[in-house]
Parts: sequence; structure tokens; C-alpha cells
Amino acid sequence: MTKTLTAAALAAVLTLPAVAHAQLPGMRGTQHIGITVPDLDKAVTFLVDVMGCESFYSFGPFGPFEDDWMTDNLNVNPRATIELITMVKCGNGPALEVFKYTSPDQDPEPPKNSDIGGYHIAFYVDDIREAVDYLRDNDVRVLEDPHPLTGTGSEGQEWVYFLSPWGMQMELVSYPDGMVYEQKTEKRFWDPRD
Repeated sequence: MTKTLTAAALAAVLTLPAVAHAQLPGMRGTQHIGITVPDLDKAVTFLVDVMGCESFYSFGPFGPFEDDWMTDNLNVNPRATIELITMVKCGNGPALEVFKYTSPDQDPEPPKNSDIGGYHIAFYVDDIREAVDYLRDNDVRVLEDPHPLTGTGSEGQEWVYFLSPWGMQMELVSYPDGMVYEQKTEKRFWDPRD
């Protein structure tokens, strides 16, 4: 019944007429995603040597400041410091801005997806089973096996979660033949295959 309701809800949304909506002036898309890691060198090594990303450059430090600059500009503890930032590109998509922060109130545990502000990064791969085998061969913890998405606009996609060495949730997705929503609307998500 849930699948039927989900499919019916999707069909209803996909057939709604386009409605004009407000847009941030000049907005073009996602340029980078920032992530904070406990050990910058180990995180960048994982992203480059295991995931196949490319490291571009590093900069920093920022702080400590005697005033509230960190709070006023970054919404963090006023005594927080950014030791270093490294910019990394992972294939076709936005850059990752990888931070090494220190802060008196820092939580050393990464948020779960179920936590407010929780997040994950999904990487598109051509062959999800080959990619899962590769991750496991490189001692990366992969949660379960790939799952197909059915009864949704994402039907045609398979997905599986894995954990970075520092515990951040990441995901592999693959939809080599596209997704079902593409058959019902001219709208398109950005596609890393392009």
C-alpha cells in the first residue's frame, strides 16, 4: 500500500503545472560542499587514494580571534579555529571543502542522517557492484548490499551507504538507464553522467 501511495503521490506531483517561484538572484547551482573532519591529512588521503578525487589546494589557518568574528561570520564558537582547509574535486560535480576545525564545544561524533543537520554525500558510479567490491577490498565499511529504488520517481536507481574512515555517511548511486521520473516530465536533475 505504501508503494502505491508513493507512486500515486509522485504521479500527482509530476503532473502539476509549472508554477513560477522565487529564485535567489543569479543562482547557478552547487559550487562546493563543506565537510569537517578530525584529521585532514587522513581524510584527503582517503578521498584521493581510495575515492579517486583530486586535491587542488589548501589554505588557512583562520583564528583564533579576540572578538566574535567566528560566531558572527560562521555561526561557531567564538574561540573556534580553522587549522586548514583543502579543496578537493571528485569527478564531475561540486568541490568538497574539507575543514580541520578545533573548538571548545566540538562534538567529535559525526551526525547521523536522522539528526537535525545530518547529511551524506552521494557519489555516482557506473557499476555499483564493482564499486562496492572495490570499497570492501579497500577496507571501507559498506552497509549491506545495493538496493533498488522502486515505486518512486527514482526507480531505476540503485543505492548503498558506506562510511568514511572518520564515520561520515556516504552513498553510492547508479542509474545507467535513467530514472522513471524522466519518462513523466521534461524537468531533469543535474546528472553526473553528462
